Amino acid sequence: MSFPITCILSACILLASLSLPTALNLTLPHQHPDPEVVVQDVHRRLNASLSRRVLSSSSSTCGTGNPIDDCWQCDPKWASNRQHLADCGIGFGQSALGGRDGRIYVVTDSSDSDVVNPKPGTLRYGVIQDEPLWIIFSADMMIRLKHELIINSFKTIDGRGHNIQITGNGCLTVQYVSNIIIHSIHVHHCKPSGNTNIRSSPTHVGFRGRSDGDGISIFGASHIWVDHCSLSYCADGLIDAIMGSTAITISNSYFSHHDEVMLLGHDDKYLPDSGMQVTIAFNHFGEALVQRMPRCRRGYIHVVNNDFTAWEMYAIGGSANPTINSQGNRYTAPVDPNAKEVTKRVDVDEGEWADWNWRTDGDFMVNGAFFVPSGVGLSAQYSKASSLEPKSAGLINQLTMNAGVFGDPRDNSAGTSSPGFSGVGTSTATTTDGGGGSGSNGGDGDFGMTFGSDAPPAHSSATSMLLSLVIILVLYTTTNHGALLSLQLLTL
Repeated sequence: MSFPITCILSACILLASLSLPTALNLTLPHQHPDPEVVVQDVHRRLNASLSRRVLSSSSSTCGTGNPIDDCWQCDPKWASNRQHLADCGIGFGQSALGGRDGRIYVVTDSSDSDVVNPKPGTLRYGVIQDEPLWIIFSADMMIRLKHELIINSFKTIDGRGHNIQITGNGCLTVQYVSNIIIHSIHVHHCKPSGNTNIRSSPTHVGFRGRSDGDGISIFGASHIWVDHCSLSYCADGLIDAIMGSTAITISNSYFSHHDEVMLLGHDDKYLPDSGMQVTIAFNHFGEALVQRMPRCRRGYIHVVNNDFTAWEMYAIGGSANPTINSQGNRYTAPVDPNAKEVTKRVDVDEGEWADWNWRTDGDFMVNGAFFVPSGVGLSAQYSKASSLEPKSAGLINQLTMNAGVFGDPRDNSAGTSSPGFSGVGTSTATTTDGGGGSGSNGGDGDFGMTFGSDAPPAHSSATSMLLSLVIILVLYTTTNHGALLSLQLLTL
């Protein structure tokens, strides 16, 4: 009797060792075990917000159907309840807490003269603190950085209510930290800098090499949300997320006047980026853009309800087999007949990329634009994700009308207004268009911060059953062949 039991036990352990990584599909501690669930949740929130808009009074000045904006902007007292913004995120970065439950820190000094011993009242002094802080501004400011601004964990940079511009050397660095919210900030004309000592916390000063000149550099970080920012004219990328960064949402932002807009993934051979998960929603990719909106290496990228009104080479590119789920976007191709394709597989033959999961669902193609799908994107693999349809690309004007910092001017190449379109697949069209206060709020007491969002994702039920079976067999062989074994283990 012991020999069959031993064989079964060995087989189950082998099965568990082979199946567990596949079942969980986890390479990073903060990645979601089932990205399609997150995709569904985005659609659910969007549907709910649009339904509320339809049911609300026609005289209401609030309610665009954009679930992020409607969550906080419809509160006439939002300025006195700024931290409610942290409850309004969607997508993979929705758990980013920022400085929620922390004190309010008011930036009163726009200078950045000392990167080793920053002055209290400056932005740099606030972002390096170890405690959660919700950072706001006392007035309009142009902050010219001397070197890269290294942001510590649990920080919100909230520019709402003022014109806040960050420019200069290095710009924003989010490296090996978590829970960052960046909202309503202009980031532009960022240049490479470094080879100097820079303080990153109250207790640490370190030598920094030369930065690339990204607008926002996300490096080995998690739970990051960038919302309602306007980015342009940087030396490298406007937003780069690399080196195992995950749980990121980039939403409601406006990108313009740049070549390589957004890079997601460090290197084709860097395996941890397989766990990268990014939501790109309700953004406007505007005038004078060339490529990388985004350019992806590995990972799962959900591109939903964005307006792409300009590119010169391509919009979405990738290598190393990323999953790209494009839903309900509007792609307006340039006049150049050789640049109509939305997608680009970088430095790879079709025989290799044919199995990559690139899917288009409900996208609206303008001026000859076309998306080349591949892999299981052509099958029913995504049936769960599309069980709630992405909103019609005909609603793009409505959903992206406030993209970027509120009140910013828009270029004249905004996409052609399109009739409503619903249903799975791709629609095409032809057009000739070229496409204040004090820092006393909160006190110095216990901030009650909860760090629950940093917990690893729960195992799936199938995985739990597999582990339970292994436990049962182990106990069976060690407790008189299971005489005292409780079937309650199956409910683990």
